[in-house]
Amino acid sequence: MTSFPIFPDPSDPANPDPDGPRYAIYFMPAPGSPLAELGADWLARDCASGETRPAPSVPGIEAGRLAELTESARFYGFHATLKPPFHLKPGHDQDQLAGMIERLAMGQTAFDVTLGLRSLGGFLALMITPPDYRMDALADACVRDLDAFRALPNEQELARRRDANLSAQQEALLQQWGYPYVMGEFRFHMTLSARLTDDAERALLWETLSARAAPVVAKPVTIDAIALFHQPSRGEPFNLVRRFPFAA
Repeated sequence: MTSFPIFPDPSDPANPDPDGPRYAIYFMPAPGSPLAELGADWLARDCASGETRPAPSVPGIEAGRLAELTESARFYGFHATLKPPFHLKPGHDQDQLAGMIERLAMGQTAFDVTLGLRSLGGFLALMITPPDYRMDALADACVRDLDAFRALPNEQELARRRDANLSAQQEALLQQWGYPYVMGEFRFHMTLSARLTDDAERALLWETLSARAAPVVAKPVTIDAIALFHQPSRGEPFNLVRRFPFAA
């Protein structure tokens, strides 16, 4: 039988409120850039400013249904996750975290990637084509170098992750880093939809997104900053705290 580590009791006042604030480290495109505008227009929310935008339309899909299909992506904001959402470890604060992110960013060099529209586990997303070792290294550094700020997950959070029938490697990553899809399991993706199980809906979304994304796909996108995002409580969306430019 597989044994799992014992994590702190979430009722202990020394541990963070599981419904309390969380932070995440994202790649987000520069505000106002074509890529940022694509994401904000499609998701009807600008996660840099927090403002809502007019809902997009997809021929053949009702407005309410489209809102459902983009709800989760809209909640998290248009981004690619580098270090997944976490509660701050007791004794640490946002300013300390920001200072460490700034030091990490200052040690990075900008690079270009190209994006393509892809299906990942049933979700539509923009992904790097082909995968780029520099992005993998950046994500690894964010997970590893900022981990001193991450509070340990409680058993409910772990159980929710294990509902996905994790592989042995993913379980090991969950135990070490609090999330199963990091390091060797990391896949850069900028989510644009929920998981699609209806072939007709998938085809309609694909057609519309292909047209909308045409100005940015297969063209250089510069990775020159990482971003700190904050969620005040579980029911509230993630929004930008600050972007941290690379040194060069």
